[in-house]
Amino acid sequence: MILDEAADIICREGVANLSLERIGQSAGVSKSLVYNYFDSLLGLLKELLDRELKAQRRQQFEAAEAATTFEELIRNITHAYLTYIEERGLIIERLQAEPSVSGIHDPTDYGRSVAVDYLAPMVAKHFNLPMDLARAATDISFGLPSAAGHYLLRREMPLEEIEDLTVSMILGSITQFQADYLARHRKLDR
Repeated sequence: MILDEAADIICREGVANLSLERIGQSAGVSKSLVYNYFDSLLGLLKELLDRELKAQRRQQFEAAEAATTFEELIRNITHAYLTYIEERGLIIERLQAEPSVSGIHDPTDYGRSVAVDYLAPMVAKHFNLPMDLARAATDISFGLPSAAGHYLLRREMPLEEIEDLTVSMILGSITQFQADYLARHRKLDR
């Protein structure tokens, strides 16, 4: 309840004028109750950001688990990410803009190594790539949804179009990487 109220205030007004007292008043709870859960505003903001990023990753993982094809895998993960950014991205963006709250400035960086560890073996197997190259391609491809999320927040294109564009770019880059990179770097057979 306290974190939800803080998120609402951050969406409406940003972080600059936020205080534990103000959050408590807005949530209809006493100042002492807020301090019982959070010893500082910074602690509350860090916990809120962590909650938001965990929820985002959880939704992406659930979406990935539901996929039966590689395209579905990419589409499901991308859709989950962009939908979350559309609904909660402003909170994440404002919290990550505060250096004392977050050392990362991109939602795709949260839990990234775990996500890459989960996806890279699928990329390696599906595209018959060496694991080190599949890992690199997977990690680098995280930049596309991140850019798509920023673009979505600027409201220049509907979510569905951005999703289609992003999925096409991810699939195209990995497919082309498999065809082009390996062929160009393979030793000549003389």
